[in-house]
Amino acid sequence: MRVSKDSLRSWTRRFVEVPQGVPRLVCFPHAGGSAASFRPLAQALAPKAEAWCVQYPGRQDRRHEPFLDSVPALADAAFAALRHELDGPFAFFGHSLGAVVAFEVARRFEQLTAQGPGRLIVSARRAPSIVRDERVHQRDDAGLIRELDRLGGTASALLADADMRALVLPVVRADYRAVETYRPHPESAQVTCPISVFAGKDDPVAPLPEVRAWDAHTVSHTDVRAFPGGHFYLDDDPGAVARALLDVM
Repeated sequence: MRVSKDSLRSWTRRFVEVPQGVPRLVCFPHAGGSAASFRPLAQALAPKAEAWCVQYPGRQDRRHEPFLDSVPALADAAFAALRHELDGPFAFFGHSLGAVVAFEVARRFEQLTAQGPGRLIVSARRAPSIVRDERVHQRDDAGLIRELDRLGGTASALLADADMRALVLPVVRADYRAVETYRPHPESAQVTCPISVFAGKDDPVAPLPEVRAWDAHTVSHTDVRAFPGGHFYLDDDPGAVARALLDVM
């Protein structure tokens, strides 16, 4: 896939100026999320690391671009945009949907380039080998909103506005379709870099036994870190998450 220079710039946001030469952390957001969701984390990482926050198509300033509603399509496009941009040490961090997108982009880096991420950090997502028959993306708007309320990632006041619902829900639905239909090939669903697994202790959709199963998806080693909170634990204390990320990068 060929990517224009304009498209390259459209895929990442950097919210904080940091010194040259610090490690880079490429952050992949959750379903319905945008690069801006990582702004507090980027600020907490600075100046010791630079966060490159991924902006998927179909949202915010990319809202006029078509959705990519499969994990392989998201990973292919993100890889094409990033492959010639990353030099020096870098790691990937993906939250929820972003965890499996980051995993697939890491696989593409390892298979198709001379350098992959030094570490993959996956957050709030069960291992790809654990498959559930989930169909949130097929619910009506009310059902989709109930799921968002359950997880706590989207402000209820935001979704109470009809115009905002019209902007947000199609994005959320496409992202849920991507993650719920994701089925990696069992014989190739591994990376060679270490994997760190971050999770909220009270996450209703990514319980600790299921996130520990990421161990099967690397030929290296894994470690697991549990934080107070639910699915969006990282919003509660970005500083603590940043410190944990700096420990493993």
